[in-house]
Amino acid sequence: MGLAGRLYRGETNFDFIGTRKRWYIASVVIGVLLIGTIAIRGFNWGIEFSGGTSFVFKQPSGVSLEQVSETIDETGVEVQTGQEAGRGGDAKFVIKTASLSPEKTTEVKNALADTYDLNANDITDNAVSSSWGGQVTDKALIALVVFLVLVAAYLAIRFEAKMAVAALLALLHDLLLTAGIYSIVGFEVTPSTIVGLLTILGFSLYDTVVVFDKVSEDTRGIVGGSRIDYAQAANNAVNETLMRSINTSLISLLPVGGLLFVGAGLLGVGTLKDLALVLFVGLAAGAYSSLFLATPWLVDMKEREPRYRALKERVANKRANAAKATPETTADEDADDLVDDATEVDEDADDDSDREPAAAAAAARTNRNATRPAQQQNRRRAGGNRPGRPSGSRKKR
Repeated sequence: MGLAGRLYRGETNFDFIGTRKRWYIASVVIGVLLIGTIAIRGFNWGIEFSGGTSFVFKQPSGVSLEQVSETIDETGVEVQTGQEAGRGGDAKFVIKTASLSPEKTTEVKNALADTYDLNANDITDNAVSSSWGGQVTDKALIALVVFLVLVAAYLAIRFEAKMAVAALLALLHDLLLTAGIYSIVGFEVTPSTIVGLLTILGFSLYDTVVVFDKVSEDTRGIVGGSRIDYAQAANNAVNETLMRSINTSLISLLPVGGLLFVGAGLLGVGTLKDLALVLFVGLAAGAYSSLFLATPWLVDMKEREPRYRALKERVANKRANAAKATPETTADEDADDLVDDATEVDEDADDDSDREPAAAAAAARTNRNATRPAQQQNRRRAGGNRPGRPSGSRKKR
């Protein structure tokens, strides 16, 4: 089985924490490039946000999208975006322009009908005001802020404040990565895009919380020992949850990938590509950040605390001494490790140990009370059947 078997059993030992600087550098470089792309190219805002007029009609046989755009340009109207939706007999053209007056809209429809032998009534036009997109944007921002506040409060209560900070940084990283890829590809930003962004926040948070829960479990009580520091314990936790993270990511990415590459790519369902792209990129970014960024950021913040800094120095000194130790000293170090392990266990089981003496005493009293009648009965039988005296006889005076 090899690596697959060790992944399944959670026995891998990849150094996620020790190599965190290279992941930091890679993320910073990618982030700077994406921010530059967003600043230079911006986004291809859909008609719902920028406002305008759209024309939808069945694709004429043998007519390309470029020919339709040229026909509309001849009327003095500039085509902002155009796309093909559907395949075969269901193929349609979706053309979007700036906001047009009713007269200009009628002129464009008549030009298309005359050029490609269509019925003007079969060409659907739709005018959308940019104010509607502004309302959608405002509500999406409010939802995002409320979501982040609730997430931070939950993580701070359930775990600790530093875990909440690391999780929120990972969420912002995922948003930036997704937005940058969207700007590079040039897909339209539609209400479906906003819905997809809010969806990937939930996935990224779920994956991060799973890892943090294991980190919290593995780092509990390590301050009292000198066997392992916080960074090593956190790295072990990430390795133990690695298979779960991979499974969750693959199960989520496969159907979304099918939606993007098969639905939008092969079948030409153009209305799905904006949602599929944001989900695919966001899910992949969430899986990456939960393993390579969120936990390392947490380790950096925790090791600034005096107790964990002292623990790290204590562990390093112990290992340095062990490297120079004689066999007798090594045996003493092993005994100290056993004491440290017992100390860590005792810190988590103080309440249980306080109740054990009382429970043991109660059990002893119960056993004595249960055996006392049987002992008395045995003594009576022994006294009534003494040798040399018939049973039931009395000694005469």
